[in-house]
Amino acid sequence: MNRQALRRVRYSVAMSLDGYIADPDGGYDWIPVDPDIDFGALFRDVDTVLVGRKSWEIARRQPGGGGMPPLPTYVFSRTLRPADVPGAVLSRDPAQTVAELKRQPGKNIWLFGGGELFRSLLAHDLVDEVEIGLVPVLLGRGLPMLPGADRLARLELLGHRVYAATGTVLLRYQIVRAGAGVKPGARARRSSRRGGERRSRG
Repeated sequence: MNRQALRRVRYSVAMSLDGYIADPDGGYDWIPVDPDIDFGALFRDVDTVLVGRKSWEIARRQPGGGGMPPLPTYVFSRTLRPADVPGAVLSRDPAQTVAELKRQPGKNIWLFGGGELFRSLLAHDLVDEVEIGLVPVLLGRGLPMLPGADRLARLELLGHRVYAATGTVLLRYQIVRAGAGVKPGARARRSSRRGGERRSRG
């Protein structure tokens, strides 16, 4: 099957300005509720959720499931048992499971969290897009977006938006595959953006 036809894995996550996706206890009450962020649009684009053990346990403790949509969910853990993930599928092998999911027909796949699962799937070239909601807060310590990893990927900006109500900046990137060239027009778009940035600073 042509790679272009594969379902895309999108890592969408809120992150503090200093690079954390949760506080040291796994909490995320520091993430503001922005009235202009369209979560429904994200959920309409995906039909499968991927989540690591820590994120699963944190979400299960939160009211309403911690913001996870009611979609088919795969939980990745070497220590949990099937009985620990009611309503979800337990997998011990993220790379094999996600590679198989990408080959199946369907919508895109949402990588809900967390950082260790993201790192693992990046290392196996199984993440296609990274969407970061950059929250204007400095946590000082917590759970990093990408724990303990060397450089794993180069990113190309697909779009951005500033949410004035909370100061959150949404950044959307695609993973640039090894050996992939810049798409036609990409350099021109980047040059145009840089020119606009220079003018705005001036």
